[in-house]
Formats: sequence, C-alpha cells, structure tokens
Amino acid sequence: MAAATNGRAEQRPHSVWLTQRPPLRRKAEQPAGLGLDRIVAATVRLLDDEGLAKFSMRRLAAELGVTAMSLYWYVDTKDDLLERAVDAVAGELALPDESDADADWRDQLRELATTYRDVLLRHPWAPRLLGEFLNIGPHSTAFSNATLRVMARSGLGPDHTSGALASLFQFVYGFATIRSLHEARCRAAGISLDEHVAQFVSAISDRPEYAETMDLSSRAGWATSEGGAREMLDRDFAFALDLQIAGIEAMREKAGGTDPAPAPPKSHP
Repeated sequence: MAAATNGRAEQRPHSVWLTQRPPLRRKAEQPAGLGLDRIVAATVRLLDDEGLAKFSMRRLAAELGVTAMSLYWYVDTKDDLLERAVDAVAGELALPDESDADADWRDQLRELATTYRDVLLRHPWAPRLLGEFLNIGPHSTAFSNATLRVMARSGLGPDHTSGALASLFQFVYGFATIRSLHEARCRAAGISLDEHVAQFVSAISDRPEYAETMDLSSRAGWATSEGGAREMLDRDFAFALDLQIAGIEAMREKAGGTDPAPAPPKSHP
C-alpha cells in the first residue's frame, strides 16, 4: 500500500527501473529460450530498421516468432520495453578510463559528448524516448555518474555543475537530433546528404535574400568540401563543443575556481 501524506497517496514517477515485478514462473505455454535480453535486443534492432512509428508488440512478436502475449511474461507494457531499449543503447556509450590519473577533464568531457552524439546518430529513435522517460537505467546512470566525476575535476563549483552539463549535453542532443532528422529525410527521398545540400544550395543560390547565407557557406566550404557534408558537420560539432568547454572554463575562472589539471583543449570530431 502506498504511503499517505496529508491524506493523499504518495505519487512516484513511473519507471520500469522503479517497478518490481514478481519473479518469472516457468509455464508450459511460455516460449523456451525467449528471455528479456533477447526481447530487448530485437526491439533495438527493429527500432533501428523501421523506426519508432512502426514499432508494435505484435510486430516484435512476429520478428521473434512468438505470440504477442508471450512478451508480457517479461514486460508489463510497451513503454516498459521501450524504456529498457533506450537504456540498452546507452550501454554503447564509451566511458572514460578512470585509472588514468593524468587524463585531462576537457578531453574526457569531449569524449563523453562525442560518444553521446554518435549513439544518438546510430539510433535516431532514441532522442524522442530520452525526452519521455526518466533514463535512470543502469547504463544511463553509469554515463551520468561518469560525467559528474569528470566535472568534479574541472574546478567548477558543484552549484554550477548541473547547469554546465545541461548546456553541454542539451547542445549535443539538439545537434544530433536535427542531423538525424535531416538524414532520415534524405533516406526517405532516396538521396544522400551531399545531394540534399547540393539541392538546397541550388535552390537559394540566385535569391538575393539568401546572399549572406550563400557567402558564409562558400567561405566555410560547405559546397566544395572534399569530405562532403558529414565532414563539415563533424567540423562544426567539434568547434561548437570547444566553445561549450571554453564556456565552462570561463565560468569557473569567473567564480574563482581552479583547474587541477590544466592542459590545452583538443578537438575530437
């Protein structure tokens, strides 16, 4: 029974990680060899291949060769399964080597931001779910704890740490989400990202109201880069990431903090 406070039942946010299910009991109709890990892995695979809009428990069951009801031996709801799936891909996030006492916090923060971007780009359905769930699964929590330990060595005060991390990772989230949406639109149209950029440039090149945009794009090399649009996006991401970290350094110095391990920044696209 839920505890009562001032006559009202205590309300707790729902999460599969805060819900205790009874132990699974073997029954004759339960498919042999199904297992929660296999279900979650198939969920991630389907989401990668077909997207969130097409995902259903019935479609997942067909992929696994079982009935839809069989899945409910392992999860209570579709949302519980999606919450497990988004934490499963968080297991792909590369964490810093904490045994390296000489590692610079700036480099480690860049690595954390870059691995976060890469995972979001590999799984374009994940950003939406990150906005819907608490993200307190074991892999997500391990990543969060790693960022906190890195920031603890930055010299920024604890009262500003959450704001600094929000600024950094919401930038990464936005960058990766917009890029993945553009790439999804290109796939739907059957064109490459480079072809999409070429079409955009062609459409506005003779329009005077876009002259400043075209001038900047030309000087930045968007239309002429040998590495194509993805190389330019990676370059922009690396520079924007440097700006984020420089901002953390500036605010630390403004607050009178010190850097326990000063080192020049390095860019990692």
